[in-house]
Amino acid sequence: MHLAQRLSVPFLGICLALSSFTPSKVGAHDAGTQMSAIAKVFLAALTPEQKAKACFEFAAEERENWHFIPRERKGLPLKEMTPQQRLLAHALLNTGLSFRGSAKAVTIMSLEEVLYQMEGADESKRAAVREKRDPEKYFVSIFGEPADKGAWGWRVEGHHLSLNFTIKDGQMLRATPAFMGTNPGEIRQGPLTGLRVLGVEEELGRELVKSLTPEQFKTAFVATEAPKEMITAAEHKVNPLSPAGLVDSELNAKQKDMLTRIISEYIDRMRPEIAEAARAEFKESGPIYFAWAGGKERGEPHYYRVQGKTFLLEYDNTQNDANHVHSVWRSFDGDFGRDLLGEHVKKAH
Repeated sequence: MHLAQRLSVPFLGICLALSSFTPSKVGAHDAGTQMSAIAKVFLAALTPEQKAKACFEFAAEERENWHFIPRERKGLPLKEMTPQQRLLAHALLNTGLSFRGSAKAVTIMSLEEVLYQMEGADESKRAAVREKRDPEKYFVSIFGEPADKGAWGWRVEGHHLSLNFTIKDGQMLRATPAFMGTNPGEIRQGPLTGLRVLGVEEELGRELVKSLTPEQFKTAFVATEAPKEMITAAEHKVNPLSPAGLVDSELNAKQKDMLTRIISEYIDRMRPEIAEAARAEFKESGPIYFAWAGGKERGEPHYYRVQGKTFLLEYDNTQNDANHVHSVWRSFDGDFGRDLLGEHVKKAH
């Protein structure tokens, strides 16, 4: 049987969902509606047992139980899906991401195989390593009922990847927390030698910090030793960090453009209308601060953050001899849609 025949019903559903949108009409509302349409198709392809693993109440504590380490997780893993179901899971993933973001996400997943090859040389340990390092141990979770009315959300998560989306009444509300990490940060052996999935994030930060005058750097520099982990780690809720660093009003025009490019590299992982909504919010939220810790040269442990009134971008590369990258986009009041949903939504569910 041809692939198109095997996918006929779900594939038709995706085509119909996608065909109802045109580039001139697409907006945050359409993003939410499209997500619910694809989520319904994905869920329809699951068995009752699989659906029981994938689905949670919207108010379940699990919705905010996110992390980026290789740990046991709830949800339905790619490993337990048929090829058809995996394709539908990726279709859902792509409703939230841009082409750039999707490429980063699936390449991050593929790095688990690189880690397996690096760590599984000892045959006696190979099974244990495979259990920990598996490109198919990425989990899809649906919170609430995908619909154009009411609140629901979804997540795709595994080692070094956590993407969380919240929708209400067909309106795409929030796409945070949004975490991406890579280990190795740069592959240094084998056929993928030279690959740096988050290399742009690193180089943009370094370009800006190296452009600072001594006076600017004195304000931006917050620690000689970079923290071993992002300061906010995987906290469920975060508050603005202090000290704030160098404010954007103290940057020259070229440096401001560098800062804008850093922000864009994070938010443009998401589909364009999500990124544009975030860009407009950041622009209206007031001063933006840039802070740096650690060394400036490649290969030296380093950390930076970009912080505004409503958001935080954190980046660190300190582990494994500064070859293990973590990066995240957080919203102080809006992670998991808190600011727009309000407490009454939790009570209603």
